[in-house]
Amino acid sequence: MTLSVPLFRQGEERPSRDTRTLHGVDGAPLATVHEAPALVTRMTVKAMHDAPPMSADERLAVLSEAGRLFAGATLGELTPEAYCRAQALASGVPIGVARQSLARVGADCGRLGEVVARQAPVGAGRTARWVRRGSVLGVVAPSNHPATHGAWLQAVAMGYRVAVRPGTRDPFTPLRLALALDSAGLGSGWISVLPGPHASADALMNTADLALVYGSEDTVARLRGNDRVLVRGPGRSKILVDQRVDEQTLDHVVAEVASDGGVRCTNTTAVFCSGDHRALAEALAERLARLPAHPVTDDAAVLPVRPRREAEGIRAALERNAHGSADLVRRFHDDGPLTSVGGDAVAMRPAVMCVDRSDHPGLATELPFPCVWVAPWRPSEGIGPLDGSLALTLLTDNAALVAEALDAPGVRTVLHGRVPDWWKDPFLPHDGYLAQFVQEARGFVSP
Repeated sequence: MTLSVPLFRQGEERPSRDTRTLHGVDGAPLATVHEAPALVTRMTVKAMHDAPPMSADERLAVLSEAGRLFAGATLGELTPEAYCRAQALASGVPIGVARQSLARVGADCGRLGEVVARQAPVGAGRTARWVRRGSVLGVVAPSNHPATHGAWLQAVAMGYRVAVRPGTRDPFTPLRLALALDSAGLGSGWISVLPGPHASADALMNTADLALVYGSEDTVARLRGNDRVLVRGPGRSKILVDQRVDEQTLDHVVAEVASDGGVRCTNTTAVFCSGDHRALAEALAERLARLPAHPVTDDAAVLPVRPRREAEGIRAALERNAHGSADLVRRFHDDGPLTSVGGDAVAMRPAVMCVDRSDHPGLATELPFPCVWVAPWRPSEGIGPLDGSLALTLLTDNAALVAEALDAPGVRTVLHGRVPDWWKDPFLPHDGYLAQFVQEARGFVSP
């Protein structure tokens, strides 16, 4: 029996005449997704402006309770484990990621008051107020990782009504969050979940006061310069290895490349090395080749899974960007880089591409599986090849380079040294604080 994913509007689950079948990565029908046409999306967002007000204390109490429910309650007839299974089958992300996200988002919801308080400028006080730029935030969400939805939960904490257009492969996470918020007492009209086609996503962006959009490089280019839209695109996160390569360094780089299935925008996609970069590439390939291929709902799954045709398209994109470079992992597997794990599903084995210059065009490639490019780096090149990184890890004693990275606008997070699981810190800015976009300082004077 397939699942049903309804719309969530005005505090209610609602059907739609427009539906589509969501297939799992194994090719089997998984859910009927009810979709909001553009007109319904516009009507819903406009109505959200009239949602009854809630105080900050009320919102934070609701968010804390919603986190508990999200992590442990049966919502929309799905137990936590049933949700994790559906999310994994739909997205192709290992089921362990959804399980970890249940606990992570659940815990973070109880700290959102402190999280958003830290985002206020020090000057917001007697002569200034840190306030919202609007009332309704539209979110065009991705399907790569369930924890990305933590960003719009921050917006609720700051007083925004939020309308979410889910990613096509993960309508389950935002609906589960909406049901948790509703059960916890969030006012009617404060949260909407509106699956729909591209026209509905455009309607959402155009009708909401502000919009948070996740997308490709094309999406970034199309929306660049629109001060009502915050676009979060490819991460192109990098690591510089400017020290002796020991076992701990290799362990750290492998984790940064492959953890969570390699699907996060903060997973490393390029490694630069001041030493023997070819030896480093070979060592990484040997280690990454050991990652086992399992069905996405298997407890031991660590690699992303896709329908075969989609996976072949992703590998073809890698080949187009290779420019003569070979995947060093392929020689470890006689059955090739795509391994059948049941039905139409294939697990995507990692790829390690070794290139001989730091400006190779392949270094800008970001794909939804553990895929890393390894290149040489010379100290005289400075931050240049390392720029344009959502996260840049610097394994170096070069303090001047660290300072240069902190001063580079294209580097959004600097990690100096081996910092495990750094992306789980709820207080760490992700491509800047969300409050930098959704709030502003307004002058205030009182006798």
